[in-house]
Amino acid sequence: MVGAAQRAWTMDRCVSYALKHATEVRRQNIEQRQKRVDYRTALLDFLPQVSAQIGGQYSWGRNIDPETNTYNNVTTFNNNYSLSASMPLFDGGLTWNALRKARLAKNSSATAVQKARDDKAIDVMRKFVEAVYAVKSIGLMQAKLDDSQALLRKTRRLYELGEKSRPDVVQMESQVAEDDYNLLHQRNTARLALLSLKSAMNYPASDTLTLDTALTAEPAVMPRREAVDFTAIAPKPDVAIAEADAAAARLDWKMQRATLLPSLYLGAGVSTSYYKNLSSGMAADGFRAQMRNNLGEYVYLTLSIPIFSPGSWRSVKRAKTDYHLALLDVEDARRKLEDDARQAVTDYEGYAAEVRQMRRKSASDSLAYRQSYRKYEEGMLSTFDLHEASQAYLESSLTLLQLQMMAAIKLRLVNYYINNTPLWTSD
Repeated sequence: MVGAAQRAWTMDRCVSYALKHATEVRRQNIEQRQKRVDYRTALLDFLPQVSAQIGGQYSWGRNIDPETNTYNNVTTFNNNYSLSASMPLFDGGLTWNALRKARLAKNSSATAVQKARDDKAIDVMRKFVEAVYAVKSIGLMQAKLDDSQALLRKTRRLYELGEKSRPDVVQMESQVAEDDYNLLHQRNTARLALLSLKSAMNYPASDTLTLDTALTAEPAVMPRREAVDFTAIAPKPDVAIAEADAAAARLDWKMQRATLLPSLYLGAGVSTSYYKNLSSGMAADGFRAQMRNNLGEYVYLTLSIPIFSPGSWRSVKRAKTDYHLALLDVEDARRKLEDDARQAVTDYEGYAAEVRQMRRKSASDSLAYRQSYRKYEEGMLSTFDLHEASQAYLESSLTLLQLQMMAAIKLRLVNYYINNTPLWTSD
């Protein structure tokens, strides 16, 4: 891990690491394997159910002789063996729909994994942007503190020369103390943001994580808003999962209705037994001979007709209601996808415009601060006015940095929804 920490971590590298180590994604991978097992088990339900039974009974004491109908006192031993198989000939489609449901769950499990990966990627990207913003803000705070300390030294020198008053020195000392506190606070904020990113990545909290702060948002190649058909956006995992849940609810409804239909089962088997009267002195046939002589085969058909089952009717109604609710969930998922796409486009366009505007404002505030700095050195500006100019420049720089970070992540989401590109690339 030490070697891995030597290279700066980009956003894509953080996302890739999180997808390999995040418990949410690993849990979905385990669920996917379980769905495959469930599907194979559903296939086996079409095969006959085979069972074997072995029973032994040792009896003593008084009992009734079935031949003479009199009491006797004997000790006997019985040993029974049977092998049987049964399979449904008709069960109202219960077994078939169970297989369809298992196959649907197996196919949709990959979508669930993709949803977990997308959710984790978005979470890590947000935490990464927050951490980068906090780290880069430290540089701005440090530059502000360095300027204030340099100006304090000049103010003290001018005070010794009689060109500045004592209140000017006190004001600058207060400014340095404020900037020092802001820098300390920002460092603590950066540590918390980095810890939050490590937690989202499932990265060891004690290991070093050096971030690549060169994060920019290049203009997105997007068609005009009026030309974008948001209702025709390629379905995302949320919509696919909602559709799969609705299909599964429909199959559940069919399976519940099958319990109200007659069912026909075919069965066959073989059985044999061994018996010995331990009380009589008569010799019994040998075990092998009795097993051969008592061997019998049988075939049977079982027709089960449900006549009155209130619980089954209630289950059918409940399954039908669940299916209709699942259809509403599909509508909600599609509408949410459209809203999220619109929101991403709107946010990016807004942040991109604000970045352009704030870049001009930050440049103007920088020029104003430098001019105020010179005027202060020449005694043409008060300490309070210089403080206002420096704060305006710092705030515009921080705001510009924040807008650039937000535009970067919104650009990823725009490409994800509109251009159907992955949220991350291999790094």
